[in-house]
Amino acid sequence: MSGVNQIERVSTTGTGGEPADHRTDLVGDPGRALGGFLRARRGRVAPEHVGLTGGRRRRVRGLRREELAQLAGISVDYYVRLEQGRATQPSPEVLDALARALGLDAAERTHLVTLADARRGPAPSIRASPLLRGVLDSLARFPAFATNPRLDVVAWNALGAELLGGLAEPGRRDPNNARFLFFDPASRDVFPDWEPRAAEAVGQLRAAAGRYPDDAGLVALIAELAARSDDFRRIWDSGEVVMCRAGRKRLRHPVAGLVTLDFEPLHVPAAPEETGIVVHVFSAGDDPDAAAALTRLGDYVSSRSR
Repeated sequence: MSGVNQIERVSTTGTGGEPADHRTDLVGDPGRALGGFLRARRGRVAPEHVGLTGGRRRRVRGLRREELAQLAGISVDYYVRLEQGRATQPSPEVLDALARALGLDAAERTHLVTLADARRGPAPSIRASPLLRGVLDSLARFPAFATNPRLDVVAWNALGAELLGGLAEPGRRDPNNARFLFFDPASRDVFPDWEPRAAEAVGQLRAAAGRYPDDAGLVALIAELAARSDDFRRIWDSGEVVMCRAGRKRLRHPVAGLVTLDFEPLHVPAAPEETGIVVHVFSAGDDPDAAAALTRLGDYVSSRSR
């Protein structure tokens, strides 16, 4: 997840009448996913921003293939093969040149390199160790929870569970953050800034799909979201890619009220045969109103546990 202002909006729907190959049916197909990502990013680059003349007669949105190839210093034929999925392992130098020509940010560069890595595979097993659960419980004053690459919430502390809509109570909310956001109307109460939160989830799932194209559970989750949610399909078609970063978030709770909290993601590297986990920690910072809201939340959680 990231702060409210740290997501770059992308509105590519294909260039020059071409299909938008960043659609969900490309998940699990590394070659076509790489080509679709390049096509999506090519479509968002305004020619005048890279020293080219747009002109009124341009039928292609963004850059033409030959223009991008020229900017990156590669042959048009090779670039076309990359977009078509017939060349799937470009060199680091080619990737760097494409990233510079397309103006990719850090998250997008990482995703581009990941899509071109032939060593990708399924995500390892998913579990939260007893030590990690103990660490979360020790953060008693800070709402905290942990997610895996599929956005399953695999561990939490008492404040985090309550703040996020009742994670500790079976049946109160789906433990997968993406399903909660797109299938449960209550998510719009918990997250008053629903659109950027939904975009974060989609962008993180896209990044995970690039890293783990053979993860059947992840592929199935994305297919389910696309089949059942118009909002998910709309945001997915934007080509969003998101990295977890620190920031601020607004949340709403019936007792704590509307509160703005500082947010910090702590990345736990993957151990052998385990999935890398992100620990999400909220704090009031130096905001007295936020501190008072967390105190009310803590008192409420304590009263319910007696």
